Amino acid sequence: MKLREEEIKEQICDIGRRMYQRNMVAANDGNISVRLGEHEILCTPTGVSKGFMTPEYICKIDETGKILEANGNFRPSSETKMHLKVYERRPDVKAVVHAHPMFATAFAICGIELTAPIMPEAVVNLGPVPIAPYATPSTEEVPNSIEGFLADHQAILLANHGALAWGKDLMTAYYKLESLEFYAELLYRTCQLGGARELNQEQLEKLYEVKRKLGL
Repeated sequence: MKLREEEIKEQICDIGRRMYQRNMVAANDGNISVRLGEHEILCTPTGVSKGFMTPEYICKIDETGKILEANGNFRPSSETKMHLKVYERRPDVKAVVHAHPMFATAFAICGIELTAPIMPEAVVNLGPVPIAPYATPSTEEVPNSIEGFLADHQAILLANHGALAWGKDLMTAYYKLESLEFYAELLYRTCQLGGARELNQEQLEKLYEVKRKLGL
């Protein structure tokens, strides 16, 4: 069932609260967007905590970033450029989330990609998570830095910045972000225990077959 626009705005606010409560964002960090159609995108505003948003905060833009609707002083985040690049390159994607989850961002700052095959769920549902080169926030460097990773991945780390995830709807995109952070924390803790025992090639091939059957 297709959600109405007001329901999507409520969902964006709910996801914002989840991100804030799970310490994926601090203060006014992070942003969320949902594509309504070919020329309309709902997005969170700049300068607002994602933990305290209400539907009237949400802005509407077109595929070029032009503001279609915005209440009062609310304006789209400059980081929406990342979201627009995802939508441009991935017509199948309907939602994008950006945050600074603690463990995932720590790996992004250290320049360590999340590609180690350490658990079946991460291999099947998330896949390898590369790091996009560092780009100055709010500039065109950011969408340009992620462009080469969009076709073959479901989430990426942003060097010295945070994480970006996308999906067929908002809940899917958020779950990718949540899975990414869980994977990052798990990898961090296994390193403290002496290093993860990675899945071997035979085990991976079986998981890839499962992934193909699931259409992932």
